[in-house]
Amino acid sequence: MIENAAQTMTGSAIEEVLAAELAIGDAQIGSFGPILRHLLANDERSVFSDEIVARIRGMIGDVARQLLDEVAIAAGQSDDRAHSLDDIEALSSSLVANPAFLAHCHALAIEWQLTERLQARLALDPVLSPLLQALIASPDAGTAASAMALLASQSRFTQAQRRMQLPLGELPGDLLHAGLVALRNLAVGDAEAQGHAAAAESAIRKGYDEGRTRLGLIARIITTMGGAATAALSVTHAGVAMFLTALALGSGQDRDIAALAMGEGQMGRLALALCAAGLKPAAVAEQFVALHPDVSLPEGFEQLGADRAAGMLAQSSVYPGG
Repeated sequence: MIENAAQTMTGSAIEEVLAAELAIGDAQIGSFGPILRHLLANDERSVFSDEIVARIRGMIGDVARQLLDEVAIAAGQSDDRAHSLDDIEALSSSLVANPAFLAHCHALAIEWQLTERLQARLALDPVLSPLLQALIASPDAGTAASAMALLASQSRFTQAQRRMQLPLGELPGDLLHAGLVALRNLAVGDAEAQGHAAAAESAIRKGYDEGRTRLGLIARIITTMGGAATAALSVTHAGVAMFLTALALGSGQDRDIAALAMGEGQMGRLALALCAAGLKPAAVAEQFVALHPDVSLPEGFEQLGADRAAGMLAQSSVYPGG
């Protein structure tokens, strides 16, 4: 469908080729989970770069260590953070086995990779985008406060990604729950360990607020922008983080899927998502210039409507959570 040289197609032909490319993209994404689980267990090379695999491994190991830190605190061992390698490996393996958890870490790794790429190529600041800067300067006190909170959160995200870390408090609620279930399972058969795990879980849940996470803040800001949220569908204006959330909300996709759509082999999904989110063909082309400068949309792409693009995406079944 999307080639280096533009070609003219009828509306029905455009849909057929986009549907075929989406199916290929679905198959590719569907293979990500099994391949990543194999690579994380065996240190082999594959279609994923060493950087992506290392970053996913680092984030998952970091989550496992944080969970064990909380258990140590609950056991009164706050000064001792030297955990059993077996416990770290067992927790990490449980998290890797969870498709949604693995997909989320993969999506964050892709998001950071794209963030670094656009910073190098377009000088796009990884923390303070033009849109976020404008929101911070908003005369509305609530908007400005939320934007300032996001600025701090995005700064912490960049630091964590550079260290290949993932703070517990930044996990989506369902994935934090998955981590706590894995922690519970680790303690099965040991009454004392179960008590410490339960206390740790209670403390973690008490201190958690999904609305204060980076992703929660972005979603709230984009939602409250209303019709002006179209501005967030420009990656060079909004920055990668806000762009991905706006794309997910606008196209009715999971944000992790929106992040995976930035990769090679997902051009059809990206074009459909941008169209479904309401961008005009010229604006879709602008995003491809920023994200994939060597790729052109075919002539006739404008014949595809937003509703039809959304319908095609809705028929897609891919790997996060499944």
